Amino acid sequence: MRCLLNGVAWATITYPIASPLLVNRLLICCVTLCLSLLGYQPLHAASNDLPDMGTPSSAVLSLEDEYRLGSMVVRGLRDQGQILDDPELNDYIQSIGLQLSSQAEQQPAHSFQFHVVKDNEINAFALPGGFICVNAGLLLATRNESELAGVLGHEISHVTQRHIARSIIAQSHNGMVSAAAMLAAILLGAAGGGDAAIAGIAAAQTVALQNQMSFSRAEETEADNIGIALVARSGYDPNGMWQFFEVLERQNGSRKESDIPAILRNHPVTNERIAETRSRAVHMNPVNHHDSLGYALMRERMRVLMTPAGEDPRQYYQFTNKEEKHTSMDQLYGKALADIAAHDAPDAVRILKPLIEHDASVIQYHTALGQAQLEAGDMDASAATLKHALELFPRNIPVTVRFAETLRRAGDTKKAHSILLDLFNTVAPTPDQAKLIAIVANEAGDNADAYSYMGEYYIMGGDLPTAVAQYQMALSVPNITPVQRAKFRARLEEIQHALPRRIRPDPEQRGR
Repeated sequence: MRCLLNGVAWATITYPIASPLLVNRLLICCVTLCLSLLGYQPLHAASNDLPDMGTPSSAVLSLEDEYRLGSMVVRGLRDQGQILDDPELNDYIQSIGLQLSSQAEQQPAHSFQFHVVKDNEINAFALPGGFICVNAGLLLATRNESELAGVLGHEISHVTQRHIARSIIAQSHNGMVSAAAMLAAILLGAAGGGDAAIAGIAAAQTVALQNQMSFSRAEETEADNIGIALVARSGYDPNGMWQFFEVLERQNGSRKESDIPAILRNHPVTNERIAETRSRAVHMNPVNHHDSLGYALMRERMRVLMTPAGEDPRQYYQFTNKEEKHTSMDQLYGKALADIAAHDAPDAVRILKPLIEHDASVIQYHTALGQAQLEAGDMDASAATLKHALELFPRNIPVTVRFAETLRRAGDTKKAHSILLDLFNTVAPTPDQAKLIAIVANEAGDNADAYSYMGEYYIMGGDLPTAVAQYQMALSVPNITPVQRAKFRARLEEIQHALPRRIRPDPEQRGR
């Protein structure tokens, strides 16, 4: 599900203030004022969109405002290239996150979205509106799937309990109204679709906002207690939460403050907190969770993707051909990915084919083999591998996206467009996937669909003025079908209704 909500473009602002904390607070105030001053109205969503979340009259920061704020930060991270766009990793983290969030007793009025951030620091953070970000370093630091679930359960609970909104509201009362109002005026100007360079939030400001999302001791305890129950109800071992806290505390040791992992700065771990969480886990029904193979495979995938520039990812996998017979499946998978990254695709093909023969039910083996064959220049073999995988796993997102990439490289953009349409008419795309299908549609000669999907891409990023322009161009394409015209007009009216009043077009201009 998706939500069509307007966002505000962020400006890069430099202030002669010595304290980073003060700058962080100004940013929080700025955002809060913007959301309260802008005249947005909720979008009355169709059945293929997220439902209208409404605006409770008693709420200082509505659920819609929370979503808008969270989407702005994620958009900023994406604009700065900090969101890891990998179909396999995205699919895994989203699946485990949704498995946990579906067990929440207090279901939010919006869906959760889980993102992987390209950062080796051990951290995870929740943003307003149900956006949960997991650093690459955190996945690699966990020792089992229950520890990962424990972290996600904790962050999900911050959202369901609306701790983030409370934190933002509290920061808005710090007495910096005049400075914040000045920043808000700049943001209000950017919302009208001015200079495109203002559209992205600066990376430093994004991090500043993230780091300011700290919680009180009571809120941390509440997130622990509710999160650990989520973990247990979802079939994971609740002991994973306190065990990961303990690992972090041991790693912290005698480090100086600047070296403390971000997750400990934002979520301080004490012996008392570990003991409380451990005690709660002991009194729960025991859960004997066995890690999925997907967890082990995604850790290796992350390890390869996060290899620093200039380093050879194969160095981590220094085992001989004789040792391969006794090497775990996840290590072989990682070695194959490292070979692909190092442009040694034939060796990756050699490793991956036996893995599929051993267990053809593992989707990641098929997509990796298709990637390896494509990298080796054997497009026919790549297409055959991924076509067969799509028959085994219909409408699987990683398989479909990888197959479309191969078809596109082979010049068969019409077929690539067709399979992506079949998928995304059923499953809502991520922003990067919406951009991919827009590019493929354009290459296939379907300009109307290309414009409409770029419109969706800008909607998901909160840039409604640009989305309006995209849908207007879609309507201007000659010879579009009556169904397309009706669909585009209806969507355009939805977007225009969600725009701030001061930049809405006249009613007679809508849909033209």
